[in-house]
Amino acid sequence: MEKERLSREAIAMRIAKEFFDGAVVNLGIGIPTLCSSFVPEGIEVTYHTENGMLGFGPVVTDEDKAKWADIDLTNAGGQYVYPKPGMCFFNHADSFGIIRGGRVDISVLGVLEVNEKGDLANWMFPGRGVGNIGGGMDLAFCAKRIIGATEHTTKDNKPKIVKQCSIPLTAPHCMDMIVTDIAVIKFTAKGPVLKEVAPGWTAAEVQELTEAKLIIAEDLKEIELL
Repeated sequence: MEKERLSREAIAMRIAKEFFDGAVVNLGIGIPTLCSSFVPEGIEVTYHTENGMLGFGPVVTDEDKAKWADIDLTNAGGQYVYPKPGMCFFNHADSFGIIRGGRVDISVLGVLEVNEKGDLANWMFPGRGVGNIGGGMDLAFCAKRIIGATEHTTKDNKPKIVKQCSIPLTAPHCMDMIVTDIAVIKFTAKGPVLKEVAPGWTAAEVQELTEAKLIIAEDLKEIELL
């Protein structure tokens, strides 16, 4: 019987624990956008999006769409977001200027593959020959900290954390940490370090689903969401 893995919401909840008060955060499409719903109490985060907004709120829930859906208030993934007092708008060039100027503290990005060196590939879908780079390269190169959010394996159970990426890179040596549905891994000069495992999982079981060789942290612990 296959062991239980964390939900996409639980992955986002764990990542949100990395946010700090006053941080400027950019959230990629998919699991990353869910992080805005789990920011710890007492933490104020300023969200940035490539299409030209700063200081907006989390993604609008399905229940609130009738009231808050506004085509002029969407993130880079086209999702409606809540307005907040003090939020501001600017053109695309200024938005990318914020990124390239190193003003984004944390960028949470989806992952197709990441290798043991922390190289990230997340824009070209394997076998399809199509992709959409968006602001991914700029964020991966210029944000102060990059956190990956993904399931640990593909739908056919192939590892996403590999020895060498097989698809075009978004950026080399950019990943600081990745949170998957079974593990939290930090990338260091010595290699990827397994810091946390999902409840009920062992380091050996995580390694079985990981192509890259993991360094097991001396203080390895279970992922805590609260």
